[in-house]
Amino acid sequence: MNCCELNGLTGRVITPETPIYQEARQVYNRAVQKFPSAIVYCQNIADVCHAVSWAKNHHICLRIRGGGHNYEGYSTGNEVLDIDLSEMKEIRMDEDAHKITLQSGVSNKDIYEAVSVYGYPFPGGTCPTVGVCGYTLGGGWGLSCRYLGLGCDSLIEVEIVDAKGCLITASLTDNPDLFWACRGGGGGNFGIIVSMTYRLPKKVDKVTYIDFRYPNADQDTQSWFLLSWQEWLMNADKRITMVSRIFNSAAEGTAIAAYGIFYGPPEAALGILSPLLSLGGVKYRFKHLTFLEAMTRIGSLYPPYETFLSASRFVQRDFTDDECDHLAAMIQERPCGSVYTGLSFCALGGMVSQISEEDTAFFYRKARSITWLESIFKDSRCSSASWLNSSFHYLEEKTRGSYVNFPYSNLPCYLGEYYGEHVCRLKEIKERYDPTHLFTFSQGI
Repeated sequence: MNCCELNGLTGRVITPETPIYQEARQVYNRAVQKFPSAIVYCQNIADVCHAVSWAKNHHICLRIRGGGHNYEGYSTGNEVLDIDLSEMKEIRMDEDAHKITLQSGVSNKDIYEAVSVYGYPFPGGTCPTVGVCGYTLGGGWGLSCRYLGLGCDSLIEVEIVDAKGCLITASLTDNPDLFWACRGGGGGNFGIIVSMTYRLPKKVDKVTYIDFRYPNADQDTQSWFLLSWQEWLMNADKRITMVSRIFNSAAEGTAIAAYGIFYGPPEAALGILSPLLSLGGVKYRFKHLTFLEAMTRIGSLYPPYETFLSASRFVQRDFTDDECDHLAAMIQERPCGSVYTGLSFCALGGMVSQISEEDTAFFYRKARSITWLESIFKDSRCSSASWLNSSFHYLEEKTRGSYVNFPYSNLPCYLGEYYGEHVCRLKEIKERYDPTHLFTFSQGI
């Protein structure tokens, strides 16, 4: 693409001829390898508006990239214009109004560091480099959600560049239908978010960081843990949110691990979690830390990038003993080339379920957890894909719906799986704000 063809684009523009193109085109999941025609790193709202107009005028498909963490790579593509927002990182704190506004390039790490200076937590995600805006658009599950709600539940206003290249505002009073859709309707569907404003939670002094594991846990032990987990979660204190997993890794073999946040002291957390710590051989750490320290520890668990395939489901009911046995059996043999297979459970309930399904586009308010299948591999993608498809088929029969922030490309009728009974309303909003479907991708609305 020559310079003349790029006229009209502002910001930092990368093309295949640029020396850093190969690095710039990469996203978090290295199983995704796409080759956009150009990447424009926007510095401000004007750059975003120019990029939208340029894509329309040149009849080139566009994609919207924040943190680059869409697991199926829907934030990029082949022969498209990647509109990258990761360099728009302004954060404005307004304690008097009890709100915070952030631009669309702000990551979990950025927001945690910003709010912690003032003594606040924030209902963000676990991975430090995930973009907060994309996270929120899909609903926003994180380790504060049972206590503070989903990320989208604290959202009070968004600024968005629409299909005309114009800046509009959405809130409960301005374009309320669009605001509703931006709270769980997924990223990349209605326009390009350039800023989000959130209600601040109450300040906290310290939280309890929770980390425990059962090393060398065989299939029976893993099955027992799944039964205990779902029984514990049914009446768990809403101040605690955890993710637990059974897994099989080349480094550790079969094991169990869990981590999370408790908005209270360690001694109370120990009592609350005692049903999950009752089997011999458990190793655990409960640390009373600042919110930032706790989230930094959790963030350190993530590598700079991974190569994986994954799929998610919403768990609506308890699994039977036989079903737990089957789930544990699925990960006992890793597919060829895989260094890790796992089944994770992200706790829901608490404040998530206190909001009506109709209040936001996030439909699965009453689900008990989000379960996530994953295979990390070094080679033999086909083997991992075969394992994932087979395992997902079994899980699909026992669950209902999938989390749009943990997408799966092989979903049949994906709109219904992601959005439940909200599909028709979301389609109507899509037609109102993007009638020409400028903002589209493989699993878009």
